[in-house]
Amino acid sequence: MQASAFSVPRNGHCWPPSIMIDACTCYLQGRRLEPNKRIRPRHPTLGKAGFRAGRWLGARLMAAAGFHQLGSEFANTRIADVRKQLGRGDTVYLAGLGLPGTHNSGVALVEVTQANGPRLIVNNEEERFSGNKHTTEYPQASIEALVKTLRGMGRDIQDIAAWLTSWDYPTLAGTLARSVLEEMPQSLRLLRSTEAAGFDARRLDQMTRTPKILARQLGLFERVPLICMPHHDNHAWFSFAASPFAENDEPVAVAVLDGTGDLGSISLYVVEQGHMRRLYCNNSMFDSLGAFYSVISSTQGGWTWLSSEGRYMGAAAWGDMNRASNPYYGRLKTVLHFGRDGEIRLNRSLANWYCDPFDHPYKPALIEIMGEPLKPDQLWNPDAVLRVEDINHRPETKDRLHKAAATQLVFEDAMIHVVDHLLRTTGASRLVLTGGVALNAIGNMRLLEHFNEAWFASSQRRKARLHLWVPPTPGDPGVTIGAAWLFAHLAGSPRGAAMTHAFYCGLPPSAPEIEMALEANDISSQRIGDVSRGEGRDAVADLMAFVVAQNGVIALYQGAAETGPRALGHRSILANPCDAGARDLLNERVKYREAIRPLAPMATLEAAKKFFDLLEGASDADYNAYNYMVLTAQSKPAARERIPAVIHADGTGRIQIVREKDDPLTYAYLKALGRRIGVEISVNTSFNVAGPIAQTPRQAIDTLRRSKGLDVVLLVASDGAAYAAWHGGKRDSGRFTAWLSQWKLARADG
Repeated sequence: MQASAFSVPRNGHCWPPSIMIDACTCYLQGRRLEPNKRIRPRHPTLGKAGFRAGRWLGARLMAAAGFHQLGSEFANTRIADVRKQLGRGDTVYLAGLGLPGTHNSGVALVEVTQANGPRLIVNNEEERFSGNKHTTEYPQASIEALVKTLRGMGRDIQDIAAWLTSWDYPTLAGTLARSVLEEMPQSLRLLRSTEAAGFDARRLDQMTRTPKILARQLGLFERVPLICMPHHDNHAWFSFAASPFAENDEPVAVAVLDGTGDLGSISLYVVEQGHMRRLYCNNSMFDSLGAFYSVISSTQGGWTWLSSEGRYMGAAAWGDMNRASNPYYGRLKTVLHFGRDGEIRLNRSLANWYCDPFDHPYKPALIEIMGEPLKPDQLWNPDAVLRVEDINHRPETKDRLHKAAATQLVFEDAMIHVVDHLLRTTGASRLVLTGGVALNAIGNMRLLEHFNEAWFASSQRRKARLHLWVPPTPGDPGVTIGAAWLFAHLAGSPRGAAMTHAFYCGLPPSAPEIEMALEANDISSQRIGDVSRGEGRDAVADLMAFVVAQNGVIALYQGAAETGPRALGHRSILANPCDAGARDLLNERVKYREAIRPLAPMATLEAAKKFFDLLEGASDADYNAYNYMVLTAQSKPAARERIPAVIHADGTGRIQIVREKDDPLTYAYLKALGRRIGVEISVNTSFNVAGPIAQTPRQAIDTLRRSKGLDVVLLVASDGAAYAAWHGGKRDSGRFTAWLSQWKLARADG
């Protein structure tokens, strides 16, 4: 990388030597004082040697296969070529790839100009096309959709100046080698668990052959060379560049908190005068907040990794969230070591997931605290899954909820510990938080609450408070974008415009595609209007509000889908927030999911301010931080009585503010709801049932089929044509047709 724009300490370490000495001293003292604590690997020297050898060998083997690291002759030449193109005023296209073997494969297309910087065209997630959530397969359908988009713009694959990967694979190879060697011999079990983690031999082979597979798919005669972009650097640069934080004299801190990256699991950066520097990386896959939460939530909640974390966060609100009285908090906190200078380390005397994360993740001392972990063959078993509805007839359920609360509390402590040091070190008051850990919306809110004016008065001797921004794609679906965004930056592009929405996955459906999907004997349908103009849009929005006001449940399918894990009005299920029974209805008959999971409020800005305490630290760019359901807010006293369906057990709501310019139809619907039920707020949950968010019209209709309690799906074509689809034949309840008739009569009467 260019040292002036994105640099790492020259000694190759992520910490200065003085800090490493202090940390080692602290470790030795800890060993004398706390014999049941081990926070360093058994064989660090062997691990470092394995890292160097693994990265060296990986770089050569991968280069032979068509993968090139930054700093290589090929990468430097391609960066120079793109720099020249931008200097001539050309428009450049870059593609970021999430390859097989890592979860959430996909591809992003980014347009770059010297005048405006990068602009995201699409970010296609393979899971949406395949129907396989968190897929690790080769992103064939995503790439096909990208080519279709490119050709629809009058361009073709030859216009893509560079193909970038979302991981630095040689560095990842070194990290994997280090992880095994530094904990020999117990860590040899890791070699048997790679398939459980979604990284089996078949996908590894597919990943290394991607340059050839991609060439064959694109009809090219030579393999497509790929440039490996560092995983956390991708997270960091894109998340900063897309943030509302302007470049000025004050630094911006960036924290990447992750399950793991290709080098480590925690990376910290600072941006000053438009230049980003990496300050620290923990060089560990297992000293990881993401791994801590994934392992505990899975083995205590009963779900697999990537499905357990959000559910367990929801469960925590039902447990004792008081640090002074929670029976597990104090002992569970010993699983993590809170070291000097913001360091977080795993206590290997309690935790065993550094060598056996699936079958035997707990040491005996942790079993004494939390009980036996659930085994892989117990996950998703109805008798093992944590269900809040079992409180009244299963005595252990309340105890399990206290464990969830303790896990969340320890996790929040760790986030605060890391960010505290980062803010002190950089003198920043603005923080960009990204990585998979940043999907913990409650933890994000706690940061804003903790780093208040009192903290800044004490720690930085000035009047300030934390200002926080989290992108709509903090997890790995955003790293494909980040690879292209970072490459553009290295080629001299300006940072680009801030994000205001996330509607980038795939193309809007055409009217013929929708009509074809509606040709089914078990589905009734009708064209209900045209939203391409204001009057037609307001009519369809009013129909939606009328149905919801009758406590109906509708799904809205319009435009390009949201990229990232949250439905934001383009692939959403909507319901009445004033109906106290809406949560049970949606969880039991529409989504078929656990009652512990909350429903989110979507709102106009005015309604959000009326019913929730929007924190000043999230106020940048007109409260842009609340646009993406990555940040919760405490509800005001009147909210639980007025909008009970969207207030969780702890009094919070994972809110989404809707703007007219970003989503005219959903905004019009919220305004119509205000006239119908008195609040410009709607229940919003993702349009899916036991799978990824519906991507295509056919998937939308299949989701309708699977959901008993969904009254109607509204599908909007790219030309504005709006269609309603509902259960036909014996499954037709008659509810929607009755409401449609009532609504038409009411409008006819004026």
